Amino acid sequence: MVADAINRHADVWHLVAGIIMAVLGIYVWFHPVVSLMALAIYLGVAFIIVGAGYLMFSFSVESGWYLLVGILDLLVGIIFVTNLGVTAASLPIIFALWCLAVGAIQLVSAFRQRKDGLPWSRTLGAGILGVLFAFLILAYPAFGAITITALMGAYILLYGVLEISEYFYSRKIVQTA
Repeated sequence: MVADAINRHADVWHLVAGIIMAVLGIYVWFHPVVSLMALAIYLGVAFIIVGAGYLMFSFSVESGWYLLVGILDLLVGIIFVTNLGVTAASLPIIFALWCLAVGAIQLVSAFRQRKDGLPWSRTLGAGILGVLFAFLILAYPAFGAITITALMGAYILLYGVLEISEYFYSRKIVQTA
């Protein structure tokens, strides 16, 4: 029952979230200096949109993990948008904490998906990447804003690619069912 609801509702959301995150990641990668201040706005809006999507999705599949990610994304988005100066100065730490929290949630969620017989490897991969990027950002803040934005752009791009691949994988499951 849960698998049917996830397959029906997740398809479009994975694609939309993936495209938003991939485009945002590419932009951040190619405009690192300009992106630091603008990143607070762009990420804030993206996190608010993605968080709202996860909240809506969590109610359709009754998932506490998606609800938690949705709430976390909304809070981070609101913080980014309302405190631009502070956010730009502390963006690497805020982003690293977000990557760590979401990565940990994705790791737990992947094992739950595996237990439920759902596709789980992409969620596990995203969780591992999130945790690794969090520790990289926290361990090497001296490289400055360019390195941080490059790491953030890479993680956001990879997150988007994983979401898009999840869309195509879930479409394949629906078509064969």
